[in-house]
Amino acid sequence: MSPGQIAALVAAGAFVLLVLVLAVVAVKAARFFDEATIAMRKAHENSDPLFVEANTTLTHVNTQLERVDGITANARAVTGNVSALTSLFTATLGGPLVKAAALSYGVSKAVKARRRAAEQPNKHAKRRPGRGAK
Repeated sequence: MSPGQIAALVAAGAFVLLVLVLAVVAVKAARFFDEATIAMRKAHENSDPLFVEANTTLTHVNTQLERVDGITANARAVTGNVSALTSLFTATLGGPLVKAAALSYGVSKAVKARRRAAEQPNKHAKRRPGRGAK
């Protein structure tokens, strides 16, 4: 065997080895892509019920939000009515009630002052007589 034949034999062996390594890599890549395809198919199959349930949930949430909007509108109307009633009460009874309270307070203060004066008759004995007194 000549050196050229040995070199050709080594090159052929290296080429066969390279082809075998590439074949192994190709087989593993094919398995990987098959598994990835299966996983994607399962994910797609499982996502349909998930989306249907999410859509149903959103429908229920929208229904509840419409109810809350109705309740809020009713509460707003009640608040307006209470405000109007309060202003009406203040306008019609507020003034007379304030006057009655002030009169009651003044009368009670006067009664207390007269009682104190009756309990201490000589308290103001040093006072000068008023204009009408002689």
